Amino acid sequence: MIDAGHLDRAGRRVTLRPVVDDNWRAVADVAPRDDQRRFVAALGARYLLLSMRSEVWNSLAVYADETVVGHVMWGVDDDGSHWIGGMLIDAAEQGRGVGRATVQTLAPWLAAQDGNPPVRLSYHPDNTQAAALYASLGFHPTGAMDDDELIAELVTPVDHEVIAPTRRAG
Repeated sequence: MIDAGHLDRAGRRVTLRPVVDDNWRAVADVAPRDDQRRFVAALGARYLLLSMRSEVWNSLAVYADETVVGHVMWGVDDDGSHWIGGMLIDAAEQGRGVGRATVQTLAPWLAAQDGNPPVRLSYHPDNTQAAALYASLGFHPTGAMDDDELIAELVTPVDHEVIAPTRRAG
């Protein structure tokens, strides 16, 4: 489990856990909003299959407390860079800070691996919500493209003010 202590806006602890026999069905059923389907897979199942059939991608279940609310993948490219991919937060869970907490949890974990590698991700240029989220977390476009997606890299060191765990008041 990867747990950096981040909470979503409802005060639930967001953790990343391996996809195993007990949670794979819930992860497979994660679905975005209809208007997001041109940017991400229609169901988490597609990303699970990709990680099962690929030697690059590793799937993680996104939990809010003890409930599966999403999916995210990580991988290592030939150049040693570490990638975040396949992030999908269930439509019913969006707008609660789960995606932000997911990136805030995974990016520093990836950056701490294997001698502090670059951490990258990609998104469709029309996905303005993703672009705003990633920019607010320190990712900036590199100018390179991967198919029809912009590649962004975490260019600021892990900023503890941005990445620090959210604490409950009182």
